[in-house]
Amino acid sequence: MYIFLLGLFALLVSSQNPFEGKSFYVNPSYQAELDTSIATASGNVKATLQSMRNVASAYWIDVMAKIKGPGTKTVEGILKDASSKSPIPLVVFIVYDLPNRDCHAKASNGEICCNPNADGTCNYDQAGDCAQGINTYKTQYIDPLVAVFKEYPQVPIVAVIEPDSLPNLATNQADPHCGNTATQTAYKIGIPYAVTAISTCSNVHMYLDAAHGGWLGWPNNLNSFVSTIQGLGIIGRLRGFSTNVANYQPLGIACPSVGYCLNGQHQSDPCCSDPCHLSSQYNPGHNEMNYIQELVQAFGNSAHFIVDTGRNGIPNMRSDCANWCNIRGAGVGLIPSTKTNSTYIDAYYWLKTPGESDGCTQQLPSGSQCARFDSFCGSTDSIGSQSGEPRAPVAGNWFDYQVKQLAQNAHMQDEE
Repeated sequence: MYIFLLGLFALLVSSQNPFEGKSFYVNPSYQAELDTSIATASGNVKATLQSMRNVASAYWIDVMAKIKGPGTKTVEGILKDASSKSPIPLVVFIVYDLPNRDCHAKASNGEICCNPNADGTCNYDQAGDCAQGINTYKTQYIDPLVAVFKEYPQVPIVAVIEPDSLPNLATNQADPHCGNTATQTAYKIGIPYAVTAISTCSNVHMYLDAAHGGWLGWPNNLNSFVSTIQGLGIIGRLRGFSTNVANYQPLGIACPSVGYCLNGQHQSDPCCSDPCHLSSQYNPGHNEMNYIQELVQAFGNSAHFIVDTGRNGIPNMRSDCANWCNIRGAGVGLIPSTKTNSTYIDAYYWLKTPGESDGCTQQLPSGSQCARFDSFCGSTDSIGSQSGEPRAPVAGNWFDYQVKQLAQNAHMQDEE
């Protein structure tokens, strides 16, 4: 049974689709990364990589050093560059530096810790109130970020707020990394602070991360997520939610209703295509279109969404859909667009930058050991787990082998 919160989103920021009618910012720094792979590519892969140079993707603000400074590897530099263009394009940022970030994984643990280890990783064995980490997040990350946003009020901005954080809080309390008091306090104080502060920027629309159907599609998980958000008092400051960020879940086709494919029903209907076999596990969110229907049912008709299509061009390439790290055989998906065939989906967008690693293999390309190795990055579906494959770099670093596979398996245009 779902929690029905009809009317909850009546307080949601009421506005037009912020993506509609806008050009999208293409980062020259991303083009330069692609150029390093284009230089050694050939044939169709090279041609696809060249076409990807003109496709917008989000910029991840995953360390404090990316906020201010020259060049297009900082928020300040990106906004300065965008403001010089005519028309001024929309810029999409991923706000991603909570204390004890990504508590259920190791590959993307952040720089701000409630209790830091000597090597800079987070010590999750210690509890506490995370006062120092929260203060760092507020004063050295969010406050400077808001100040830079306000320096460029002419640039339209979309901000995706802290991927995986609240889904972890809602569903992974059994993991002591997520369930300890320090992490819980950091998320419950940090996210409302970020949302409230950013909401003072008139040029910014926010989407809170809602994971994906293969995580929160089960009714009990979704109910827990809804309850978690309801307790934070931030709904009225959001445009809506992001889904599938940095994941590989298929976009799919929307069914006539939630649960349409459960109990073996309507299996011949294309909307019931279920490469991860989720509907047989009583999960109606077996693709992102159907998962969004669940979210609309839970939150009300005023909710709006953006879906990450950066790497879901192939509906299923995994032996286990729980695997998420540098998946072998994936392909880039539909290019950013407001043509979504849904009144609820504002845009498809490349939120995870195609070509940037999800996380490192146990051994880095240099031959040294990776301090942030996550066992999921050694899964049978992950590049680097088979002989003859290159080692994967740390999360966010350029992965030439991966981006060439993404280009090889690209599905960038709708077939309609």
